[in-house]
Amino acid sequence: MRSGHMARLAGVTGAVLVTGACASPGGVAGISTLPPAPSAEAVAAAPGAVTATIPSPAQTTVVPKVPVRVTVERPKAGDPVQVPPPKVSAHTYAFPVKDCRVTYESRLLVLPKTTIWAAKGCSFVSPVNGVVHEVNIKNRWRPSTDRGADREGRFVSVIGDDGVRYLGGHLDRVTPGIAPGTRVSAGQVLGQVGNSGNARSTASNLYFAISWKTEPSLWWVRRGMVKPWNYLDAWLNGNRTLSPKDEMQAVLAQTGAAPRCVTLCKSKPGAKPKRTEKPPKPDDEHITVGG
Repeated sequence: MRSGHMARLAGVTGAVLVTGACASPGGVAGISTLPPAPSAEAVAAAPGAVTATIPSPAQTTVVPKVPVRVTVERPKAGDPVQVPPPKVSAHTYAFPVKDCRVTYESRLLVLPKTTIWAAKGCSFVSPVNGVVHEVNIKNRWRPSTDRGADREGRFVSVIGDDGVRYLGGHLDRVTPGIAPGTRVSAGQVLGQVGNSGNARSTASNLYFAISWKTEPSLWWVRRGMVKPWNYLDAWLNGNRTLSPKDEMQAVLAQTGAAPRCVTLCKSKPGAKPKRTEKPPKPDDEHITVGG
């Protein structure tokens, strides 16, 4: 029994010695047998040695990064795409003075109409396809009477296919062949700009007004019921489909087809007064009416 115990103890001791020998080569377990690392002085003194100073973390200088500026060339744009104005009605309109330099008021002065200043002889054209309604080829206005029905002098009115009436007054002359019932198209010449009627002491101009169809006895209606300048602006600047029809119908619904005259209604003293509360009888001596 004793001899067996001694044999096991000897085996365990041998295993421990072998393990220590593997962990510490060339020496006793726990004791290194590798040569010590050379000191800095020894390295510096060695022949051919290069001295390098390694800064400590506290001595390290951080150099900020400078952003690199990159130039990007913008690509060249192509030619602009020409987009036509939106079509806002089924009708095509023309500015009422053709091939002439014009100016006109864009605000309400006395009546909802405008005065288009243009050289004498410039063409007054139909603003839209339609039928000639009224034609006056005689200048009957007199300052002594200042009859309201005569104030536009020579004029032509057109009932457009849009149902709107357009008046061009103060004409110098009416184009031959233009008569009531004549079918006309937008841009067709109806007369020449002048200063007939009560414009005789002013520069030549076109009295331009928008209203609805009435008998000539309601002359104050044809003188203008709808402000025209927004439509003139559109027709002059390329939007040739902007229509006054909706605004005309709105005013018509508000005033009725035969409203009373309220502005510039009476003739001067000395002339026979006319009651404007009731429509006077048609005066066919100076005006021609079409269907």
